[in-house]
Amino acid sequence: MLHPPHQSLQVAAVPQQRVPAREDQAGPWHSEAVCRRDEAGLFFAPSKEPTAARLAREEAAKRVCARCPVLVECREHALIQPEPYGVWGGLTAAERRVVLARRRRRDVELRSTAQDPMAQAG
Repeated sequence: MLHPPHQSLQVAAVPQQRVPAREDQAGPWHSEAVCRRDEAGLFFAPSKEPTAARLAREEAAKRVCARCPVLVECREHALIQPEPYGVWGGLTAAERRVVLARRRRRDVELRSTAQDPMAQAG
């Protein structure tokens, strides 16, 4: 029996390895992810997906993320790894790139402020 291409991606929607254990629970954070139970095909683009379809799919995925109890853990995982594809923690890959760029700029600014005694005096 042939399966639609997105079904093979459903297993990949939430990582099976490389994830930190949640500090507040015994199991890893992804065991509580809403996307493990439903709609996992929403989180990764099929090849040659039209723009309108991609935007609609990403919005639907973000609605799933919005009700997820591990949204923050998922988002941080995707930023730390970094995950190059899909919707993770309510952010698309492009949105995660923006967050990472902002974090890098902030870190550079903090380091330069810490190293410049005159900047701290003012």
